[in-house]
Amino acid sequence: QVQLVESGGGLVQAGGSLRLSCVASGRTFSMHAMGWFRQAPGKSREFVAAITWSGGTTYYADSVKGRFTISRDIAKNTVYLQMSTLKPEDTAVYYCAVRRYSGPYYREGGYDYWCQGTQVTVSS
Repeated sequence: QVQLVESGGGLVQAGGSLRLSCVASGRTFSMHAMGWFRQAPGKSREFVAAITWSGGTTYYADSVKGRFTISRDIAKNTVYLQMSTLKPEDTAVYYCAVRRYSGPYYREGGYDYWCQGTQVTVSS
């Protein structure tokens, strides 16, 4: 089992920035990659970004490419999502997740552990 604790959500004005953090504990040696997903009201959960744990290869949804940056600190078992130039349409509950095996990183079905989610609200 891997436990995830997320922090950093909140309210920000359009054009502003926020950084989300997600700390993993437990069987962290089993982690292949960590990802961020989000779910806006009335919409399905969607992929935001992912990073492989050992190599640091990153993947992004087109909607956030150039504005969001995913990174990880292996020593701290922590993944970050730096969000810049935020837009009202970025408003959602953001979730971090861990997958134990490689695969299409944009598919939430491949992720084994999920955090509780944190609200990000971008006001216009």
